[in-house]
Amino acid sequence: MALHLTRKTRGCWGFIRALHTATKIAPALQKDGVERIFSGIQPTGIPHLGNYLGAIESWVRLQDEYGSVLYSIVDLHSITVPQDPATLRQSILDMTAALLACGINPEKSILFQQSQVSEHTQLSWILTCMVRLPRLQHLHQWKAKTAKQKHDGTAGLLTYPVLQAADILLYKSTHVPVGEDQVQHMELVQDLAQAFNKKYGEFFPVPKSILTSMKKVKSLRDPAAKMSKSDPDKLATVRITDSPEEIVQKFRKAVTDFTSEVTYDPASRGGVSNMVAIHAAVTGLTVDDVVRRSAGIDTARYKLVVADAVIEKFAPIKNEIEKLKMDKDHLEKVLRLGAAKAKELAYPVCQEVKKLVGFL
Repeated sequence: MALHLTRKTRGCWGFIRALHTATKIAPALQKDGVERIFSGIQPTGIPHLGNYLGAIESWVRLQDEYGSVLYSIVDLHSITVPQDPATLRQSILDMTAALLACGINPEKSILFQQSQVSEHTQLSWILTCMVRLPRLQHLHQWKAKTAKQKHDGTAGLLTYPVLQAADILLYKSTHVPVGEDQVQHMELVQDLAQAFNKKYGEFFPVPKSILTSMKKVKSLRDPAAKMSKSDPDKLATVRITDSPEEIVQKFRKAVTDFTSEVTYDPASRGGVSNMVAIHAAVTGLTVDDVVRRSAGIDTARYKLVVADAVIEKFAPIKNEIEKLKMDKDHLEKVLRLGAAKAKELAYPVCQEVKKLVGFL
């Protein structure tokens, strides 16, 4: 199963599709030529190193590259699996604090809570009535997650990719930053936009994907798997709020191999290559530079070098999160103002969709 400048013109979300498929269709721009970014993140658990390097860091950069940017805490998506209400409420605020601490700026982008904008679910229902059941059942994430849940997946789990499409299309987004595991879902977004346009006339831009230059960060304990919040092995995932001691312990226990030299060869040395990729990403160096500078260091010592680089990167972010979490009123105000701005974009789009569909 994968986060704008306020304008009164119609707007739309965007989750990013693979670059190799992005060129199939030239997206229609807004009438005023605005290119709009949308992406979302679930409020389940503290963001980890993979979230930061794979998504959040690029979100910060995109704020300065596009004039209209929306990032949503997609709490509706999070309830496709059981959630404790009190924990979920706190997680929404914690995620808000984390995004602000990482550099998401409400003056440059719209940061909001998905469930506070009711048009998401209204458009989702309309799009759900346009997609056939087998299409959703063949999505790889549905297959993988229902297998884990012993085929006990809910209807929400099945249809959440349609809600994801509504999230994107509601703001007439033109570009969406997404990970490689969201390629199929992004194709569904594009297909739904085209199907709607074919039936009701040109209305939605067909959004293009933006892939982050940082590929999936792998689990520290299993280099074949991606780093995950839900990994039961607590040593597998580095959270941005981990203490220096916790980060050192996790990297010290990271799985590598029996060759002491530091090289980058993902196919045959997944663990060490994951260390190199992380080191390069948090320092801004190239992979070649990292390997060259690590000559003569054995992998045991190198893991601690990478740990130190991660600690240095996250220290100011961790401190800022702790400060922001002390001011609940401020966090709620950011979300409230963000929702108002998002709704200003979403409402006219949803109203026009209803007219096109035939509702009074």
